[in-house]
Amino acid sequence: MPRVVILLQKVKLGIHQSRCFTLCGLLRNTYETRSNSRRFTSLVRSYKNLEMGKNHLSRGFNQELLQAELKYYKSKSHKYSKLEDQLKKRLEAICNKYVSNSNSPVMQVDDLEYFEEDGCIYRRLQNGYQVPEVVLCLDQLQFLQTKDAQFQRIRVSPSQKYLASSIRTLSDESTCVVIKLGPKPAVAHFLPRAFSFEWGTDNSLFYTNLEKLQSHQVFRLLLEDTRARSEMVYKENDTRFFVELTCTKDGRFVTINSNSKNSSEVWLIDRIDPLDSPKIVQERVPEVIYHVEHWQNQLYILTNFGATKEYRLMKAPISSPGMKNWQTVYAVKERTKLIDMELFKDHCVMMLKSYGHLYLHVFSLNEPKAVKCIQLPSWACAIEPEDNLKCKANKFSFHLSSPVQPPMGLLYSLEDDELYIQENETRSDITRDYKVNRLKAPSMDGTLVPVTVFHKTTLNRMINKPLLVHVYGAYGMDLNVGFKPEQMVLLEDGWILAYCHVRGGGELGLNWHKAGRLDKKHVGIDDLQACLCHLHTMGYSNPKQTALTANSAGGVLAGSLCNASPDFIRAVVLRAPFLDVLNTMLDPSLPLTVEEQEEWGDPLSDKNLFKYIQAYCPYQNIKPQKYPSVFITAYQDDQRVPLSGLLGYTSKLRNAVAVNMCNTTDELPGIILDIQPGGDHFGPSNWEESIHEVARHYAFLYEELELGV
Repeated sequence: MPRVVILLQKVKLGIHQSRCFTLCGLLRNTYETRSNSRRFTSLVRSYKNLEMGKNHLSRGFNQELLQAELKYYKSKSHKYSKLEDQLKKRLEAICNKYVSNSNSPVMQVDDLEYFEEDGCIYRRLQNGYQVPEVVLCLDQLQFLQTKDAQFQRIRVSPSQKYLASSIRTLSDESTCVVIKLGPKPAVAHFLPRAFSFEWGTDNSLFYTNLEKLQSHQVFRLLLEDTRARSEMVYKENDTRFFVELTCTKDGRFVTINSNSKNSSEVWLIDRIDPLDSPKIVQERVPEVIYHVEHWQNQLYILTNFGATKEYRLMKAPISSPGMKNWQTVYAVKERTKLIDMELFKDHCVMMLKSYGHLYLHVFSLNEPKAVKCIQLPSWACAIEPEDNLKCKANKFSFHLSSPVQPPMGLLYSLEDDELYIQENETRSDITRDYKVNRLKAPSMDGTLVPVTVFHKTTLNRMINKPLLVHVYGAYGMDLNVGFKPEQMVLLEDGWILAYCHVRGGGELGLNWHKAGRLDKKHVGIDDLQACLCHLHTMGYSNPKQTALTANSAGGVLAGSLCNASPDFIRAVVLRAPFLDVLNTMLDPSLPLTVEEQEEWGDPLSDKNLFKYIQAYCPYQNIKPQKYPSVFITAYQDDQRVPLSGLLGYTSKLRNAVAVNMCNTTDELPGIILDIQPGGDHFGPSNWEESIHEVARHYAFLYEELELGV
C-alpha cells in the first residue's frame, strides 16, 4: 500500500466554522447581530429537537422498522432472483480467473521473507525451496469468534525477535497479536483494539488504539523477560485529529502522525533511543499538512505549505526541523495529483497523474533540479507501488492497472533509466479488446471536468448501449480506477463504464478538493450533471439506459442529482451511502461529526452553512416527483453511516414517490433497501458474500434497464 500520501489523505470514510460574522457587521449594528444570532440559535435548537424527536421515535421502533424493511425486501427481491443466480455464476467464473493468479505480498527482512496465505503467516529463506514455516494461524487463536477474521498489518522487530500482526474481527475492530519468534514461535502478548504499531527495538512496540472510530493516544509496550507493561507516550486532545504510527523508510524514526482532514502534526521517536520522549517537527498550522521521511541526517517533508497549496517536497536538518528552516526540493505542478513518493538510495521517485495520464518524476536528492519524466503506458489508470522496503535499492517496483487491465508488474531501474516488465509477470493483455477515452466535460462555471470512459473496441451504436457512471467527489480522494474483475461481466455485455472525476475529489490535486468542500459542495453536484450531459451529447448511451453508482460520501452527489435532475438517469446503486448530511452534522455525539466539520462544515455554529447544507442535502430535499429506481445496500454494524438514517431516507423517498403517483402516470420506480447483517462500512470481507452482493446490484441494473443476460 502507498506509505506516504495515504497518511496525508487519512480518512475514515463514511460521512462523510465557527460562527463567522464580519467585523463591519458587528460595528454597524451590534444589537441586530446579537438578535440574529439568537434567532439562528433558536432555529437550530428547534430544528434539532424536531429531528431528534423523530430519531428517538425511530429508535423506539427500530426493530419494528427493521423487520418491516426486511419483509419488504423479501417481497420484492424475487423479481431479481433469476437474474441474480445467472449473474452470480458468471461472476464466480470471471473472478476465479483473475483472483487465482494473484499472490500474497511478501515482506523481506534480512535473509528471511514473511507472507500471509489462507489464514496463516509463514516465513522462509529468501529464494529458498524449503517448505515455509508456519508462524501463526488464525485457528490457533481462541478469542476469535468469527470465521471472517483476517490478518492486516504485519511488523517484524529489528532483530526478528518478535512479530506483531493485527487481526481484523468484527466491524472495525482489530487485535494485535505479538509472537515471539524462534525455533517454535509462540504467542507472547495481545493488544485489544490496536490500530497501528511500529517497533522501536526488539523489546519495545509503539501502538495506537481505535475506539469509536477515533485514535488519540500512543502507547509503548515494553516486553521484558518476566512481564509486559504499557505506558502512554503521546495524547492528542483535539477530537478532529486522528493519530497513526509509521516508520521512516530507512528505519531511523517511528513517526507519530496526528492528522485532521486539513492539518497535521508529526512527532519523532528516535529508534536509537526509543525510551526518550517524542520530539515535534512542526506545530500544526491550519490548512497545512505534512509528512516526514529521513535521509542522511535530513528530514524530507512532503507538504502543501507554499503559495500554490499543492504538494511540494522540502527538507530541513534534524536539529532544527521547524517550518522556518524548510527548503524546497521539488514542487508538484497545479492540476496534478501526487499519488505517492518513494526514496531510494540517493534518489526520489514521484508518482503523478494529470487528467488521467500517469507518469513518474525521478531526481537525485543531491541534484533535485534535474528531473527525469517517465511516461507510463496510456492504458494505465492506477499505479500501486510494491513494498519497496530497501532504502539502498536502485530499482522501483510497482503495478499498473485499469478497469480493463489486471495489475501488471513493472520495474524502473534508476541505474539504467529503463522501464521493464517484471520477469515473473505473465501478461494478460486484454487492453486490445477495450478502448479508453479521456474526456473533459465543461461544468456550469466553465471548468473542464475529467471523465474516463471504457468500452469494447468493437462496440457500435453506443447511443443505445447501457452506461454505468461512477462518482465520489469528497475528502480529496480519487475514484478507484483499478482493476475490478466483476466489471468485466458488464463490459462483455456491451456496457460503457464512465468515471466522473468531479471537484471535491483529488484527481487534479489538492486545489481540486478544496474547490468542492465546505460551502462549495454544490460544485461537485454541478460537475456530475455536466459529465452526464456531456456523455450523452457525445453519443455515450442515453438517459433511459444510464445508471449511476456511488459508495459512502459519493451518495451525497448521487442523492442530490436524483432530487435535482432525475431525468438524467434510469437507475441508481448505492453502497453504504451518506445521504443525510444536515442531521449528521447537527449531532456532535456521533463518532465522526466533529472530525468531519473540515469537510462539510459546522451547521450548529454557522447559520449560512446550516442553510447551505439544507439546500443540497439529499434527505432534506426529497419531494414528490419522478425518481429513478434506487437500490441501497446497508450494513447493520456500520458505525460511519448508521442504519437508522438509511431506513429514514428510504421511507421518505417511497412516500414521495407514492404521492407523485397519485398525480401522474409515471412508471413506479423500485426503491430497494438491502440490509446485510453484521458487516461494516466497507462491505463484506467474505469472498462468497462479496460475489452475492455484486450479483444483487447487477441483477437490479439489468432488470431496471430491461436488459438480458
